[in-house]
Amino acid sequence: MRYAFIITIIVLLQLFSFGAACSLEWWLQPWSTPLLIQVTWLAVFAITNVFLLLSVTKSFANSYRWISAWMMVMHFMLLTALLSSVLYGGFWLLHALGIPTFYDTGVISIGLRIFALVFFIGLFSYTLYNAYVPAVRELSVKINKPLNYSLRIAVASDLHLGRLFGNKSIERLNDIVQSYQADILLMPGDIMDDNTKAFAAYNMAEDLAKLVSSLRYGVYATLGNHDLYGHEQPISEALQAAGVQLLNDEAICLSHQGQPVWLIGRFDNHKRQRVATTELLEQVNTTEPVILLDHRPSDIMAHSQLPIDLQVSGHTHNGQIFPANFIVKAINRLGYGYEKVGKGHFVVSSGYGFWGIPFRLGSRSEVWLITLNGQPNS
Repeated sequence: MRYAFIITIIVLLQLFSFGAACSLEWWLQPWSTPLLIQVTWLAVFAITNVFLLLSVTKSFANSYRWISAWMMVMHFMLLTALLSSVLYGGFWLLHALGIPTFYDTGVISIGLRIFALVFFIGLFSYTLYNAYVPAVRELSVKINKPLNYSLRIAVASDLHLGRLFGNKSIERLNDIVQSYQADILLMPGDIMDDNTKAFAAYNMAEDLAKLVSSLRYGVYATLGNHDLYGHEQPISEALQAAGVQLLNDEAICLSHQGQPVWLIGRFDNHKRQRVATTELLEQVNTTEPVILLDHRPSDIMAHSQLPIDLQVSGHTHNGQIFPANFIVKAINRLGYGYEKVGKGHFVVSSGYGFWGIPFRLGSRSEVWLITLNGQPNS
């Protein structure tokens, strides 16, 4: 399976390279020479395969970011070329139908290349904006269990705290939860970007501690797959030192204005020996409100038949880069968004941070603000 994945990635990179080289050849055509075209093709394939080699051999830290970034550059070239082709086809369709276009082919040719450059730069700006400027999704759900007072829950999954996403993003998250008067913040997995190096180097613990202290009930989190890639203990210790309360296959009862609310947190399924949800539910009073943090949304159908009132998940990033959002939707019962399924309410966030590189197309960084309402005691 692993080798099949690697082969697939290699093939995709070569196809992307072919498409990117074709796109560049078209863009350079008015000023090109045979030598320039040859150099362009060689350069594109050389960059791709050098980055691929460095990534496979792990020759330097975070080499996967470079290959990912280059793949995004090529992806944006292909999208730009596709849109330019559609516009060019539209021009020729009008011409074929005898409809006046007011411009000759030379003007259209240069105009399309100017458009392609502007659109390419715009794509980068737009995807950076989506990665770093979060949307706030507000949701109100009502459960058939006793809760006299609404509970304001903020959800920020998949922070991936690291060199590209750190102190300013934590401060912005603090501003959001304060402005929306959240009672509690839930972080269902992938808090760190694989390790604590950047977290320690940039003293993110101080900003995270301020975030924790600003909320009435603090911050509760579970560990996702990226928190379990060999650095579980230092990540856990760093989060706990900042005041984050980890729920690793654990249940805890909060008192919300005198009424109980249960929180359950599960390890990501990367942890093979994790406890079953049914076993965790045996530790709680399921006649009272139950909220589950489960990093992946893969068990939604099973959980929809259990006495869980609200589940918050992440992991999918809503694909992060178009068209992967369609793949996420196809392979998950709920790959992104909110839905009431069976007995419970389910929220799958696209994540507050991002994986690998700071680009989001077809998805956006976000924080969910969920108002949980129940039945008043008679």
